[in-house]
Amino acid sequence: MSLVETLDSLPLRKSELVHRFEHLIAPKSDRELEAMAQISRGFTLQNFGRTMRLFAPLYLSNECINNCRYCGFSRDNPILRVTLDVDEVVAEGRHLARQGFRQILLVAGEHPKFVSRDYLAECVRALAPDFSSISIEVGPMETDDYMPVVEAGADGLVVYQETYNRGVYAEMHTAGPKRDFSFRLECAERGYRAGFCRLGIGALIGLSRWQDEAIALAAHLEYLLKHCWRAQISVSLPRLRPAAGGFRPLFSIDDRELTQLACALRITFPQVGIVLSTRERASFRDSLISLGVTMMSAGSHTEPGGYTRQGSEHLHRTVRGRIIAPDFQDGEDQLATGQFEISDERSPAEIAAVLRQRGFEPVWKDWDQALCGV
Repeated sequence: MSLVETLDSLPLRKSELVHRFEHLIAPKSDRELEAMAQISRGFTLQNFGRTMRLFAPLYLSNECINNCRYCGFSRDNPILRVTLDVDEVVAEGRHLARQGFRQILLVAGEHPKFVSRDYLAECVRALAPDFSSISIEVGPMETDDYMPVVEAGADGLVVYQETYNRGVYAEMHTAGPKRDFSFRLECAERGYRAGFCRLGIGALIGLSRWQDEAIALAAHLEYLLKHCWRAQISVSLPRLRPAAGGFRPLFSIDDRELTQLACALRITFPQVGIVLSTRERASFRDSLISLGVTMMSAGSHTEPGGYTRQGSEHLHRTVRGRIIAPDFQDGEDQLATGQFEISDERSPAEIAAVLRQRGFEPVWKDWDQALCGV
């Protein structure tokens, strides 16, 4: 059964594993949640030790041909846009390397004119000497289009389904190729066939009931673990943040519920990586360090050129997809618009210090890749 068929039949047919997961995310008393937290902590230490992988997103472009109601990069938002050239990407990358990072995530809006497979491959090739692990989070592509990017040195592919609810998905994505729910859903499998050895998935929490998204996410994880078993699988739990366009989430998940979800995922999938980004505030991220999270971003910027102000000389504005010259307001920062607001603004060094204070070792380098000579 394909992934599309598996998820479409989920309301009527859940696996035994997904049923167990569904029980774990049901309402729990404080005592029950504490018991889950202890089990989750034990599995995390057993499978990952007292380590936390640190990475940084490097935004290449905020050009986009999609209209997504919740995203700051949405085509019709009249924002300042730019696509970094390869030299500018390298400058951003070297800044991150000086901070200690050896694992980065290249992020871009979906616009084939600006962010093609050849452009991505060139960026990866230029960054490869400084980074042991390079992942990409861009618009979904065909397997053949991913291959040159893998050959250039990228090892990871991240793609969030955003919402697993087809009806809500259609409402949120009003124009552009992202409207194709199934093509996006099968993206990780295409990437696996292209040779990516790391696959990351997630749901954007706030578009639909978090419990429904979580159950579909668990089914997606179970499917990938069976069909893409050579890859390392990770899952992210991003909550919607303020962004250009002013979209307000229709649903919410509080800190207690998100903690329960992270524990449920760890208990159900002991060896799957769990990612927590700087979308979350510092104190909450710190509280989840030992409960299941295994990878964190640090010192993040969500705008192209955000680390070193690269690309400022070729900024432009878009109005309903039409490029116009920028008209800066008094006091306006002449920097491309970010995808969303971050919450944890601590520096990478500050986050590393907190990890060490809590008895964890920050891992800047992907030793698996380095030792394998990949």
